[in-house]
Amino acid sequence: MTFKAPDSLAEQIAHYLADRIIRGELKERERIQEQKVTQALNVSRGSVREALLILERRHLIQILPRRGAQVTELTPHKVESLYGLVIELYILLARAVIERWQAESDLAPFVDIQQRLLDSLQRGDIGAFVEHSFDVMRAAFPFADNPYLQETLENLLPAISRTYHLALERRKGEMGQFMNTFASLLQAIIARDHGRAREVLLAYGEHNCQLVLATLAER
Repeated sequence: MTFKAPDSLAEQIAHYLADRIIRGELKERERIQEQKVTQALNVSRGSVREALLILERRHLIQILPRRGAQVTELTPHKVESLYGLVIELYILLARAVIERWQAESDLAPFVDIQQRLLDSLQRGDIGAFVEHSFDVMRAAFPFADNPYLQETLENLLPAISRTYHLALERRKGEMGQFMNTFASLLQAIIARDHGRAREVLLAYGEHNCQLVLATLAER
């Protein structure tokens, strides 16, 4: 495996392992052994340990005394807790965009993301679709100008991404539902309608949460 700048080596290792967890290649409660990762990627054990700490902070693994690192389990309580928090943070971001966009050009990044989402939908590319869905969040960060909100969401993003993959792999039709939600949200932002934006995001969060819970129940 070849790593490239600008991310630190530990971040790149963390990204590699996170991708395997998100896609389900590393299963719940599966142990991640430092030595195996070190040998597989030809990196130092210190870098692997740092990567595991990053993954723990991002809620993908837990590091247990005398047992090492293992992939966290997705439980109904964790899913409900995750969505309950993340949607409220999304609502804060939407409010910031509504209050601070001035010219139509300010919203151009969202229109561009909408097109990329559509392209991914037409290709049936779940990985790209999920990544572009988070580009919506990142495009809103400059409007909020809140480093604490940004850091919190970035750390929660891998856990949310994991639930998206889990649900979309089984129900690809949900990508179309997301497109409709995003279109409604964009309309609310253009209209500067706080109430409507909140309503759209709450409905979206509840729908996605129930979708993930149903997928968990089917396993």
